[in-house]
Amino acid sequence: MAHTASPRAVVIDDDADVRHLLVEILTSAGFAVTAAENGADGVAAVLAHDPVITTVDVDMPGIDGFETTRRIRANGNDTYIVLITALTDEADIVLGFGVGADDVVVKPFRARELRARLLAMLRRPRTAETAAAPGSGERPTPGGFTPTDIVRLDGLRLDRDTRTVTVDDVDVPLTRTEFELLATILESGRRVRSKADLVLTLHDETYLDPARVSDADVRAIEAHMTNLRRKLGDSVHQPRFIETVRGAGYRAIAGDEGEEGDE
Repeated sequence: MAHTASPRAVVIDDDADVRHLLVEILTSAGFAVTAAENGADGVAAVLAHDPVITTVDVDMPGIDGFETTRRIRANGNDTYIVLITALTDEADIVLGFGVGADDVVVKPFRARELRARLLAMLRRPRTAETAAAPGSGERPTPGGFTPTDIVRLDGLRLDRDTRTVTVDDVDVPLTRTEFELLATILESGRRVRSKADLVLTLHDETYLDPARVSDADVRAIEAHMTNLRRKLGDSVHQPRFIETVRGAGYRAIAGDEGEEGDE
């Protein structure tokens, strides 16, 4: 009988109690966990084990969580990074996403909620996806919109198979969360996607009531959008790719998406 290896996770935290709690949460969720008590050892553990998920404490002596995240991303690792922080200032949360984090969890957190969030991350694709049917080149998405694997919009090219984005033929490095956010909005065409809807889509919880989405999760979407627009060279006031619909959410700019775009 074939044995399937457990997905890997790395916990980086200088607080022994929190570190042990995170190890327990991830172990109960089915991960094989490696723990590190400082940023330097944590970066080494990520490079050695190539985990699916990495939790990083922000407030660590020496190399803090922001710098730890930068170093992980600088080495080209695509692990999902969850920053664990006691900081609640929006600027700190935006900084966390800016250095490459996929999610930010503010202390104190509830173990069951964190476990559910981490498992939702595991359900997201970590590697390139294949088409829905051989030769079809099409993949159904929420809302009935059926895009091709490649979406084009005014110089932007998003390829789901290779999970790459270029703007005017220049590669734009995105975290997986940023990629999924951009893909979801572009593939929705002119349909407005609310912030709560985007939270549930990214967490693979579209069956839940959007009213249950927390203010912190909504702020996280706003922070992701700030960083996504910065990387794309987009503008809130003169948007090229994504426009904000005040009080409603976000949608793609109307335009010709080229020969490989949607119909």
